[in-house]
Amino acid sequence: MANLSTKIRIYVKEAGKTVDFGTNVFLQDDGNGAYIKEWNIEELAQPTEEQLNALESKATKLKNNNKIYATRKSEYPSIEECVHAILDDNLVALQEKRTAVKLKYPKENS
Repeated sequence: MANLSTKIRIYVKEAGKTVDFGTNVFLQDDGNGAYIKEWNIEELAQPTEEQLNALESKATKLKNNNKIYATRKSEYPSIEECVHAILDDNLVALQEKRTAVKLKYPKENS
């Protein structure tokens, strides 16, 4: 199950706005699960529970893809390797390495 903050990020982004959980949205958890304590995003209504629940699959996909991106990043060529590839005119080999990592760890598309 995706967490509340991820669902809120998606809801706000889809409305063309940004969220700052230290300034305009405050979450709280009193032991019964997280909830929105305060909502201060101008021209955007606080989402209902139903609206947030409708974002569950998108939030799960985002969470899974973020894990994949972190794994890819750990296996991509280092900045030093990239610089050497550029200077040695070896960009084809560099791109082949990056493509191999992407194929090894595909992101969710559905």
